[in-house]
Amino acid sequence: MPSLNEVKTLGGVGSLLTLLGIIPTAGVVLAIVGLVLVLIAVKYASDILGDPKIFNNMLYAVILAIIGIVVGVVAVVAAVFKAIGLGYMSTSLSYTPPSSLATGDIVGLLGVILLGLVAVWVCFLFSSIFLRRSYTELGKRFGINLFGTAGLIYLIGAALTIVLIGFLLIFVAEILLIVAFFSINPQVPPSSQPLQQT
Repeated sequence: MPSLNEVKTLGGVGSLLTLLGIIPTAGVVLAIVGLVLVLIAVKYASDILGDPKIFNNMLYAVILAIIGIVVGVVAVVAAVFKAIGLGYMSTSLSYTPPSSLATGDIVGLLGVILLGLVAVWVCFLFSSIFLRRSYTELGKRFGINLFGTAGLIYLIGAALTIVLIGFLLIFVAEILLIVAFFSINPQVPPSSQPLQQT
């Protein structure tokens, strides 16, 4: 059986590594490792609390975020290949430079890229809803309001990423999560009362 000490350490260190994702080059690796550690911490917390919904909500959040990123990357890569003449529907990968890009082609390429970015945003928004549910429940059961606050700020940040200020809010939410995880007291048993759904 996992311990609250493991939840505290894995969650705190994982949140810290996720925050370091902004570092160029190595940041992506650190963020992925951090995300895995946070997932393990939430899984352990879910097991300790006997509430699988806590981990399931976190898992849905991660899956939706990955789907959004994949859709966005595919849309952008397809548009770039088309723009440089490879064509995403081409039967060969030989390079044939475009003679010129008509205005309609440019609008179409920008439309594909914009559609991909909107797909990323929508998936990210739904992902943050599940993330908030997971953290709100953790906050309620551990008696640490910072979890719920971080989840709410993360949700607002995800909604506002479309106007860029959301990234700052997500950064703040990550800092709050670090503090929240490290605030877990392994000596105090968590509440056995689940969050009341309204």
